[in-house]
Formats: sequence, C-alpha cells, structure tokens
Amino acid sequence: MVKISLEKTPQRGMSDAGEDPLEETEEDGETEMEEEEDYNSYYREVESMPQKLKEDDLLVWRQPREEGEQEEEEEEGEEEGEEKDGVEEKWEKGEEGGKDWEEEERVEEEEEEQGEEGGGVGEKEKKGEEGEEEWEKEEGAEEKGEEEEEGGEGGKEEAVREKTEEEAAAAREEVAAGVQEETTVKPQEITKSKIGLEKLTLTDSQSIMSGTFLKTHSGDESKRASEHSETNELFRDLSSQRRFLDLEQISSEELQISSPDSQPSSKLGQKIHQMPQDESGQEGIDLEAEKGERIQDKRLSNLSEEKGKEFQPKTEIPEDSLVATSEDILFQKDDRANVYPLTLTWSFGWNSSLPVYYIRDENQRVLLYVCAHTAVIYNVFNNSQHHLQGHPNVISCLCISEDRRWIATADKGPNCLIIIWDSFTGIPVHTIFDSCPEGNGIGAIAITGDAKYLATISDAEIQKVCIWRWTLAVETPACTLDLPKEYGFQNYLTFNPTNNKELVSNSKTQAIYYLWCEERDILAHSAPHLTEKTFNKLVGKLTQSVFHLNLTQILSATMEGKLVVWDIYRPPSSASASLDFPHIKPCKLVHLQKEGITVLTTVDSYIVTGDIRGNIKFYDRTLSIVNWYSHFKLSSIRTLSFSKTPAAPPTEKSNYPPDCTLKGDLFIVRNLIIGTSDATVYHLTTDGTKLEKLFVEPKDAICAISCHPYQPLLAIGSLCGMIKVWDYEKKKYLFSRVFEKGLGIQSLTYNPEGVLLGAGFTEGTVYILDAMSLENQIPEPFKYSRTSVTHVSFSHDSQYMATADVRFTVSVYVVVVRNGHRVWEYLARLRSHRKSICSLLFGVHLDSNEPRLLSLGKDRLLIEYNLLKSSKDHLEVLDIHRTDQGNYPTCMVWYPPLTRELFLLICNSGYKVKLFNSTTKMCRKTLLGPVYGSSIEQVQILPVKSTLELQKRYMVFINRDKVGLQILPVDGNPHKTSAIICHPSGVAGMTVSYDGCYAFTAGGHDRSVVQWEINLSALEAAVSLGGEDLTPFYGLVAGGREGKFYRELEDYFYYSQLRSQGIDTMETRKVSEHICLSELPFVMRAVGFYPSEEKIEDMFNEIRFSEYVDTGKLIDKINLPDFFKVYLNHRPPFGNTMRGIQHSFDILGFTNSKGEKVIRREDFLKLLLTKGEHMTEEEMCDCFATLFGLNPEGWKSEPATSSIKGTVPDPALACSRSSLICRRLKRISLS
Repeated sequence: MVKISLEKTPQRGMSDAGEDPLEETEEDGETEMEEEEDYNSYYREVESMPQKLKEDDLLVWRQPREEGEQEEEEEEGEEEGEEKDGVEEKWEKGEEGGKDWEEEERVEEEEEEQGEEGGGVGEKEKKGEEGEEEWEKEEGAEEKGEEEEEGGEGGKEEAVREKTEEEAAAAREEVAAGVQEETTVKPQEITKSKIGLEKLTLTDSQSIMSGTFLKTHSGDESKRASEHSETNELFRDLSSQRRFLDLEQISSEELQISSPDSQPSSKLGQKIHQMPQDESGQEGIDLEAEKGERIQDKRLSNLSEEKGKEFQPKTEIPEDSLVATSEDILFQKDDRANVYPLTLTWSFGWNSSLPVYYIRDENQRVLLYVCAHTAVIYNVFNNSQHHLQGHPNVISCLCISEDRRWIATADKGPNCLIIIWDSFTGIPVHTIFDSCPEGNGIGAIAITGDAKYLATISDAEIQKVCIWRWTLAVETPACTLDLPKEYGFQNYLTFNPTNNKELVSNSKTQAIYYLWCEERDILAHSAPHLTEKTFNKLVGKLTQSVFHLNLTQILSATMEGKLVVWDIYRPPSSASASLDFPHIKPCKLVHLQKEGITVLTTVDSYIVTGDIRGNIKFYDRTLSIVNWYSHFKLSSIRTLSFSKTPAAPPTEKSNYPPDCTLKGDLFIVRNLIIGTSDATVYHLTTDGTKLEKLFVEPKDAICAISCHPYQPLLAIGSLCGMIKVWDYEKKKYLFSRVFEKGLGIQSLTYNPEGVLLGAGFTEGTVYILDAMSLENQIPEPFKYSRTSVTHVSFSHDSQYMATADVRFTVSVYVVVVRNGHRVWEYLARLRSHRKSICSLLFGVHLDSNEPRLLSLGKDRLLIEYNLLKSSKDHLEVLDIHRTDQGNYPTCMVWYPPLTRELFLLICNSGYKVKLFNSTTKMCRKTLLGPVYGSSIEQVQILPVKSTLELQKRYMVFINRDKVGLQILPVDGNPHKTSAIICHPSGVAGMTVSYDGCYAFTAGGHDRSVVQWEINLSALEAAVSLGGEDLTPFYGLVAGGREGKFYRELEDYFYYSQLRSQGIDTMETRKVSEHICLSELPFVMRAVGFYPSEEKIEDMFNEIRFSEYVDTGKLIDKINLPDFFKVYLNHRPPFGNTMRGIQHSFDILGFTNSKGEKVIRREDFLKLLLTKGEHMTEEEMCDCFATLFGLNPEGWKSEPATSSIKGTVPDPALACSRSSLICRRLKRISLS
C-alpha cells in the first residue's frame, strides 16, 4: 500500500437546491401537520429562549386581511374540491395576508414536506372531520387574536396565552388519540451549498420553521413595512447567488443565537420564491399552478416528474455529518484507528514568512499557521495540533474568513491546489484543482468577510487575478484578469471588508484597485503609476495595502514609514449604465513614522501598523496616533492577528492603559497574536499589557536532527545557529542553545551512550556538547575543515568520532587519557574521495570488538580505513571497492542479521538496493528498491523493542520529498513498501526514535521537522493483500501473468533449454524446469534487457552463492520463477529511453552546424573499442553486420537459424544489436 497522496476532498451537498427532486415519504392516511400547532409551539419556545434573537432574524408581521377577503378565500378553497386535506383548508381559511403571503405560506408548507426527508421528526394529523373541527377552533382563535390586537398590546398578549392554552389542550387530545404527525420541509438555501446543514428536526424550539410570525413590540406599521422591504431586498440579493452556501445562516456568531435547525423557514421560503429563473438552473415553479397538488397522490406524481428532469439528484447529508456541525469539535478525542503505515502526529517549526491567525480566543487559545505543505491548527492551552493535509506542494499563502471558520490555503508548484477547510471540524470542504495551469502556483489569496468569494493572484511572469465562487460546484473562476509585467509582482491582496466586489493588491512599486462587475463578468482595475515625482518625495517600496475605515480611500504602507493615500472615485449612480468604472488617484503622502512599515491592517476603529523595529502603533481615522507598544523590544513584525471577540468593557479590575490623546481615555482594543521575523510568536493581552511568548522556532533552514539512543529526546539544528531539544512524546520544548552569528548547524549525532552530542557546522567547526546542557565538552572546538561538515558519526564504544565535509575529506577524532581525564583529540584526516561523501559509517570487526570505519562517495568508491594502524596526521586505508558501474551510490547502512552472512546495504541512483558481503565486499544481491519518483537518499534500520522481533525487521527511508517504510528482507516486492510526501521542497535529514515508534524528517529550507507515527500492522496488511509467491511480481510487467510479455519470456526460457541440448539433435530431450547459468545472459537479451559484463557477473554470483552459507554448495542452474525475479530486480526500472541515449551524445559528441549533438564515426568506433567495457573488433563487426543485414544468423556463439545467404535478418535481432550498442555507449559516457 502506497500513500503518496492528496487528501480526497469530501464533496458534500453539492447539488443545487433548486435542482433537487422532492423525495417525500409519507405513510398512507397521513397528512401534514397543523400550522397552528407550530404557532403554539413557537410561543412556548419564546418564553424559554435563553438568548435574544437578532432583529434581522425576525419575520415582520403583515397587516391582516379584511374579513371579506377571508371569506372569498374560503369560497375558492371549497371550489377546488374535497381533495385538499385539513391543513390545505386551514391554509385557505386562515389566510391573513395578500397574495404574496399566500404564496409564502404554501412555500413554507412545502419546506416542511422536504424537511421530513432530511430527517425532521414531526407529527401528522389525519384527514376528515376531525381536522376540519380543529381548524374551526384555530380560525376562531385567530379571529379572537385580531380583535384583541385592535384593543391594545395587553390584549395581544392575553390572546396569545388563551390561544396557547386552547391549542395545547387540542394537541394533548391528539396525542391521546394516537395521532402521529409529521412535517416536511422544502429544500432550503442552506442545502444548496457544499456544506449542508444537519437534517432538520422539528421540535418545540423550531416552531419558527412552521411559518408562524414573531410579533414586534413596535406598533408602527410603516416601520414594519419598511423592515419587510429591506428583508425582501436582502433575500433577493442572497438568492441571486446560484447554489451558494448560506454562510450567514451558520456563521459562528449566529450559531450562538439559534441552532441551524431553528432558521425561519419563511425566510428560506422567500429565498426560493425570489430566486431568478435563469440563476436557479431550472424552470421556475409556478406556485399557483401547484395549489391543487398537495394531496399525497399528486405529490408523488410531482416527484416522478421532477425525477425525470435532467437535474442531478439531491445529495443527502447524513445525520452525523461533521461538515454540517455548528460546534467546534476539532480537538475532541479521535478514537479512529490508524490505517496508514506513516501518520503525521506533530510538526515542529513554522513558516515565518506567512501569517499566523488567531482563530479561537474564548476558553481556548487556538492559532493557525503553516508548516511546509501542511496548515497547523494549534491549541496553546491543550498543547495539541490538528493538521490540514492535502497539498502536494509547499503552501504559499493562506487566509481566513472574518468569523474564523473558513480557511483557504494555496500552494506553488505543479498541479497546485486551492483548498477551503472548515476550522470547526478540520474537514476540506472544497478543492480547486489546477487553479493556475499556466503558472507556478498561487502567490496571494484573500477571502471576503462573509466567505462567499475567494480571490487569488497567480505566481507567474504574467500574473492572473481570479475571483472564485467557491461555494458552487465549479472548477473555473467567475472572472479573471491578466496583469501586465509593468505592475510588478503582486504579493499582497485583500477585499474591501464592506463590499465583496472591491479589492486592492500591491507589489513593491504598484498598487492596484479592482472592481468586480458581476453582471458583466468584468474585473475592472485601476493602477496609476506612482513615482517620486508624484509627491516630489521618496515614497519607498510598498508592503501592504488596506481600505480606509471611511471606505472612500485606500492606504498603502511603505518601507520608508509612509502611507500613500489613494482616493477612490466612483461614478454617480446616474452614470451606472455607462462604461465608466471607479478608479483611484494618489492624493497625499503621509510620513507616519521613521521606521519602515511591514504590516498594515485595521481593527475596530483603528488603523494598525507594525514596523521593522518591532513597534505596533494604532491610529484613528485621521491618522492621528492613539497608542503604541514599543517597549517589548521585538524584532521586525511579520504578522498581526486580532481576536475575533471584541475587548471586554472596562471594569474595576481592568488595567487598560490610557491612550495618548488629550482626553486620556482608556485604550481598549482586542487581544492579538504577534509574529516576528525571528520566527517567534507572542500573545498580547491588552488588559494589563501582558506579553506572552508562545513559541520560538528556527528562522533558517533545518538540516540536522538526531534522536537520543534511549530517551524520547529530539535534537534539532538550524543554519541560524540554534539547537533545540524536545521531548517528542510530551511535545514539550526542553532547552536550547544559540551559537554566535555565522555558525550554522549542518549535522548532529548523539553518541551510543547518549551522553555527548556531536555537532558539525557550516564553516567547518566541530563541537562536542553535553547532551543534557549543550555545554562544550572540549576546551576549544575542532576546526580542521574550511567547508561545511556534512556527517558526524561515533563508534560503538564512543572511542572514535569521524566527520566528513563538502571537500570529500574524512577526519577522525579519538579519546585519550590526559592527567587522568578522558579528552578528545584530533587523530588524522584524508581526502579519500573525488566526489561528495554520502555516508560515513562505523562498524565492528567480526573477529574482535574493535571498531571499523567505512565511507561511501558518489565517485562509486567504498573505502574502509584501518583505525588501528592510523596515527597522528595519517589515516590508513584498508581497502577500496567500486560499488557501481553506471549509477552512483546514495547511502549505506548495516543490514540486520536476518541471515548468517553479514551484509552492507547500499542504495544507488538507479532505484536499486545492493547487498555487499561485509568482509569481501562482493555484491551478493541486487534488488529493486522503492520507486517513488526519486532514488533513496538515506536509510535507517528500525530498532526493535524486544528480542522476539529480531527476525522481523523494517527499514525507514527518505528520497527527495518522501518518507517511507520497507519490510525486510528486501526482495523487490512492491507491496512491501509505502511512502508519503513529507517535504515537497526536499528532505534534508531523517532519524528514528530509540523504540522504533516514530520517524522524524527535516525539511531543510521549509524550516520544519515532522514527526511520523509508525504503524507496522498497516504495512503488513498491505503485503498480505498483495498476494504470495510470484503474484506481486506479475504486476511489474506489461499484461501481468497472462500478458504477452510473460508468455514470450516463458517461450524464450524453454527455447533456451532446447538450445542448450542442441537445436538439431536427434537424441531424446531431457525435460527440466531449469536452465544452466551460461544461458542466462542470452535469455535476458532476448526479452530486451542488455546487462553489462559486470552485471552478468553479479547475477552469476547472486545465483551461485545463494545457498552457499547454509549448504556449502554452489548453484549452477536456475528455474523460471527465480529467473523472473532476477530479471525484474536487475533490469532498469524504466527501461532504455531516448533521453538517456541523448544524454550520452550530449557528453561524448559535439554540436554541428544544425545545433544537434553528433559523434564522428571514427570517434564512435574508437570509443566502443577502448572505453568502458570495450568491445573486441570481432564483437563490433558482428553487431554492425547484423544491423546492416549482412549476418542473419546473429552472434556466432548462437546456433544458426538460417544458412541461406541473403535471407532478410530478423528485425528484432537487429534491434537487439542496436540497443546493445546504445547501452555500451551510455556506459562509456557514465564512466
């Protein structure tokens, strides 16, 4: 099982509510619930409602109809027939509004019908006289209520109470009679979005959904009419957004007032009723035409008609949907089983070039920041993290909605993504794929205050601005705009907080104002050129821009401490039909402060700046200073994020500072999070001005990590000179040390006892530190190298320490006794390699307990040193072996003792894993390693917890951007490996915990370290599912077991048996399942693999000595299954490619007049005869004779297939010769 994944984005509730067919399920003999019952339930709920509903949430009472109009409606209802049930008659007789209200009432009933499908549980009443009698009671109660209302406010309240008592009694009678009532609710605006609300359940607290009215305490009818007009206008604007997620209905603020289940259905009914036909995506529903379709038979008929339409079916959201939740359940305990071999459990570090957001602040302090390709939601009080995983590349920008619920992240790189997350649950609710196919990713992103729109700017030479309706099921932007190069690279973007159609962005030299004309699908922009001549003053480089609090201006901050004020000129409404668009002009340059401004934002009634000196200043609308924080002595401010909750009003216990105005009022502002350029994050409590340091992380690349040999400690070293030690089980920072400027940590290693920590630095210095205090253990650090120390290693007895640097030099240090004390001294150094050293490894001699030292370089040399014979300034070399012919090695490690023979495991750039005898250095096995886009760069054997696990071992590896697991022994089975992306920009290092439970990877320039929990049972399950014996290997060839290739391989194998016995022999054939080893290279070449002579010798050794350790016998034959495995493990994983051949020509050839790489004929023949595994003249002539059709028999060592001269040669044979020459040519270029 391989998990190199993009997290699948749940697509929930994608269907348009207008397109959803009605799926109604009712029992025979049941009808809809009485509205009067809901009316009564509502008033019971109002009396117990703990929170006051907002005025915007209230429906406006409409003027009741005249009594004559009610009688006309009753007559219309009688003419329509007795088909209508009791609730239908109630709707006709009890009508108290005009025609519009009649339609609203019918829509509410249909909403109740649809709500029944979504899981709403209500009550139904039976048809017949019983329903009519109850309706007469309700009608009388309503008439009585109208009379009471005319009599005054007190009469209204009395009527309500009386009516409540009467209908409560009626309800009890119905319950006693065993009448089951249900309601259904028509599809609502909320269910049209990707994030649907939970299924509605009708309870007493939800009676507002039954279409009843909320009475306001104002008796001014004109005021009520104006409020109703404003409400209709609001719904008309909302309904114009096709299939939008109604985020306002489920915003965090409104969720505190009422649950999603208690949203007024009449409001939702208005939304559906007012939705334009062309935007709803289906034909408008004629409400009047559907009046007579309310009985069950006609509803089912209507259902079948709608299902016949071409619209997609409704996406139901299960009752336990996490997306629909209104509660913050992010940090609740997750008991789900771990199903992946590697699971991210913690991220150390953060990307300090991106902002930190303050997303929770009431009973918990929760932050949002970025760590490589993962967004991290960190709970400070609980010391817990939730990871938003899904990006294949490093996250380049992020933003968050005003209510702190919706998070948008984007990345840079191939197949870039934009993902929107729900911060309440951590679920990705929408993913935009290939958001920037022409460019390199997203450079800036912004989201509107209500989270309905998203804006992005691409990271490309020609930047593109896109507006996204992310709540729709679309993958294309609503509007785009290409920016000229002259505008510079736009790296900051924000919306107008009060107008979703206005944006501003800026580069270092240019600010751009945008206006989205949605009806025209146009993104107009204004970008006046700004120079020093504009104000006759130095302006400076722009950093960030915001809309002024007065909404008529834009402010742009500069690195000179100035603000550029832009006036927004909007055309008058009378000119709206013209082609004129708003534009901006620079009106003034305000020298606000001396320090360069790095952050510019607004909060409440203040304009806030952060500068390079760590000062945070607050200004009013007139840009007059109100207060500032300058005594904290912070480094340059990178980000400011204010709490969502407004500051508490001052009390006697409050300690707000006074502002700097003449009045000296208390300076009351929200708490905030501060991020600085030195990768430090602070929390500022404004009440009392308390600054708390939350965490400090490395501000530069992290290349060195090491785990303690027997404690849960992790040491992290950064190029900024910081070493931090963590308790990785408790996720607790323990201690750190920062070295002087210029000393960057490149490598770290604990000694086997866990007492010392060796550190190699970028300028060649080597420190030996105390593992628990990080204090120096030597008087002066060793400095015998002028370049970066890339490797540090200790011997098993901690008597020796060896280092390797960038200049291919190995240095050795030894412990000696001086004056009764053990001290470290320099022994010797040797430049033993021609290319970079990729591994430095200590071992133990088999016949003694003395340490042995080996180094492996990309020059393909494995060198062992003789430590016992080495002396001061002289490092003795014991032996040198070449490990590869064409590919270069990347790493090595001691293979665990799974067999009686001790091996060195060496990985190379050709995706191969080789096992070398630790004594003779003979290559004993060549196996196919993990193939995940790049070759293995570092490996470590997973430690075991007990002796019972010694025969079941595992290997952890990293390649360019992934970390993975491999089950040992390595045999080429692809199901024995699993990998996952850990650092898209490149992995710099890897280590494993002492107990084998965790692996850690360092991301280098992404300034992060990731902790991975290892689940071996998941990997074992993948292996068992992959099959046994040869089953996993069949999938590595085209067509598998029954494919053409495998059939041909079988034919060649058995043909080789005939060949070895003689093609023309008349003797009795000896049937066998084996072929002799001498036939092995011919069968390999027949199936398209042309191994070198060295590789053929490696194959022979692998087969001959496969049983030698156990039986003492040599093997001289091979069967078909073993041959198939040898072929798969030795062949190139991607075959011979034209790219590889072209690369050889690039190295060996020259450029002709046409600009092509070519090789002269005489040079080509000379190379074949003298370089690499050079050919003899006879072999070369035989190859070219076959290619030119002069030798149809092929190699003279092969038996003739035709003795007739002039026979056309076999094209496959000629192609084989050509491929052989190309392979030879490639090996020559590599050598």
